[in-house]
Amino acid sequence: MRSSVLSLPSARDEYSATPPLDRAIASALPTRLRPADLLRLTDEGAEDVLSGRYDHLLPADGIWPADERWATRLSHDDEVDVWLISWTPGKFTDLHDHAGSLGALTVLSGALSEYRWNGTELRRRTLAAGDQASFPIGWVHDVVRAPAAAESVGPLDPTLSVHTYSPPLSAMSYYEVTGHGTLRRTKTVLTDQPEGDL
Repeated sequence: MRSSVLSLPSARDEYSATPPLDRAIASALPTRLRPADLLRLTDEGAEDVLSGRYDHLLPADGIWPADERWATRLSHDDEVDVWLISWTPGKFTDLHDHAGSLGALTVLSGALSEYRWNGTELRRRTLAAGDQASFPIGWVHDVVRAPAAAESVGPLDPTLSVHTYSPPLSAMSYYEVTGHGTLRRTKTVLTDQPEGDL
């Protein structure tokens, strides 16, 4: 009795050919925008704020909130959100990430201190007016108005930054550093607001 053996193509035969050029290859990122694109958008947003294009969205009579952070959405579509944020002294965002969104910022006035988790500890950097930063997925940080900003511009002068998120924010996770020097997630919230609860 002779057995019949089914002849299947080998993986080498089936998958060695170059994929068709018209076939889309999925990106590993949740957006087609790159960090450089987001930095460009924050820079353009900052220029538009400084030129007065968004004056209609700013606080009435030019009086910025002195006790709480304030934000307004400058533009929004399915791909990216652009926000203007005003920072007040001593109001931290708490250690957080931006879930599945990439982010970037440009500082317009004053200065921000960012405390970023580098895998073993929190590292601090100061971003002054004109400085930019981008945030890949998995970036965990806390942001606050830099103490030097309060001294140099006064308590009523705003520290302002323009932020972009792509895709637009839908969730943020919050963290704490444990006594063992590790990071522990404490909660995840659904939100479309930038840099923590406002």
